[in-house]
Amino acid sequence: MAKETKNVKATKVLKAELTEKAYSVLKRPLITEKTTNVAENGKVVFEVDMKATKKDIMNAITAIYGVQVVSVNTLIKKGKIKSFRGVKGCRSDIKKAYITLEKDANIDIFAGIK
Repeated sequence: MAKETKNVKATKVLKAELTEKAYSVLKRPLITEKTTNVAENGKVVFEVDMKATKKDIMNAITAIYGVQVVSVNTLIKKGKIKSFRGVKGCRSDIKKAYITLEKDANIDIFAGIK
């Protein structure tokens, strides 16, 4: 009996850690004209942490939204050098993840974001 309660507590802790990590992996959904066109094909686009792997992204989507992921494609968009009133600055690099969902799966993008 004691082992069972320890296992239940351990799984709850693991779940909490997994969802906490999941929220740190996914920064925000990207909503642009291009991403809305891609969404018609069952794909969703998120800005993710620069150090996140495809496996981390897949686990985060499954933990937060409860849908199965078919594939994850990532890209790193390099920041542009811009000048504002004669002062040069640089925009930050961002990492995007194009996530392909199962055929009839759907994500309400704003449901799981804290």
